Amino acid sequence: MSRTIAMVKGTIWAPEWKQYHDPLTGVQVHQLTDYRGHSRQLYFTENGLYDEGRRLLFVSDRDNSANLFSIHLDTGEMTQLTTYANNDDLQVCLTPDGQQALLQKEDTISLLDLTSFRERVKYRCPEGFRLGNISCTADGESVLVCIRRKPFAKNDPENDPEANQEWNHKDTFHNVTNNKDTGIDRQAAEQLMPESSSSFSQIIAVHLHTRQSEIIHEDQSVIAHVQASPVHPWLLTFCQEDSRELGDYPIWSMDRRSGKISPVRARREADEVVGRPYFLNDGETIGYQGVRSSGISFWGSIRYDQSDQQEQEIPFAIHHAYLDGKYQAITDGREDVQTLNLWRASPDAEEAYNGPYVLCELRCSFHSPKVHAYPRISQDSRRLFFTSDRTGYANIYMVELPDDISDLPMMHKHITQERK
Repeated sequence: MSRTIAMVKGTIWAPEWKQYHDPLTGVQVHQLTDYRGHSRQLYFTENGLYDEGRRLLFVSDRDNSANLFSIHLDTGEMTQLTTYANNDDLQVCLTPDGQQALLQKEDTISLLDLTSFRERVKYRCPEGFRLGNISCTADGESVLVCIRRKPFAKNDPENDPEANQEWNHKDTFHNVTNNKDTGIDRQAAEQLMPESSSSFSQIIAVHLHTRQSEIIHEDQSVIAHVQASPVHPWLLTFCQEDSRELGDYPIWSMDRRSGKISPVRARREADEVVGRPYFLNDGETIGYQGVRSSGISFWGSIRYDQSDQQEQEIPFAIHHAYLDGKYQAITDGREDVQTLNLWRASPDAEEAYNGPYVLCELRCSFHSPKVHAYPRISQDSRRLFFTSDRTGYANIYMVELPDDISDLPMMHKHITQERK
């Protein structure tokens, strides 16, 4: 196990990686980190690969603080990119050119140059509010973030990429300030939010060159999972709940050119849960997952204009599903399902996905967001990255996806697919 003497930006950590053959399938698994502290990849909606796919960003708790690192996938050497002390967590997203990373730490958003390690604060959240997830636009000009009013509860989980999507409705409006730099307008917010209301959110676009911010959407509701299209700078999607105006649609899209907000996928049943939207590689199709009122899990995809929808039911409960361009899908599992499971369809024809095939053991506890699997398939569809605490601490793993999956064991024989 490698060890540094002092936390210094640019410090090179020796390789920690190892390889093994999965005991269930024989697939070779690459364990990329091995440290007595949690290491995890970025939230599954964000690509962490850069430098033409040779490097991967990850967050690791070393020297009792969470910092950003990168690992060279050819050599295993790791570079320390930040030197925060006494820090619990980071949210990170790459700029489209892969030259910089945006960091959300507590109430600030910073831009980090991945070569010089220069770090500059671009946005500070106003008092009384807290930041949701961050997502960079396809032109690299802006970072999108949702801000929400803080809850009353003192034990509300902080710095949790998933908890940040689940808003506590028992919050307060007293600390709203009229601050042009943060985008909060007290008068407009008070008109929108009567004293009896419990939810207020804004989606903010922070212009990275000027540090100016603008409100692109606000509502007396719960807004979460803001996601910028990786192709179209004007397109984004988000989840919106408890809105008096927008009805029973948990997933919405927005065209920033016109300001038009459109429903994407409605609930089909009163108790159905749908969420965690993310863009597929084409920048127009949105992946999501959910649970029907019967308790059956599913994943699906749909274009932002509500066309070309497909859904796949899953015969077991999951934490996360990731769909790769309508060609492959990967899911983790809950309770007795301790494997990563792969679906695959022909890339040349619209046909049902085959699966689930067992790819490898996961053995992830999911005890906290730091040890969630967050499986994600690389943009070239060749590699799978995931996090697991199978050794006691969370570490990052990589599997090179096989071309021929016929040798993988089937988990279940009957999968239902719906198409519209």
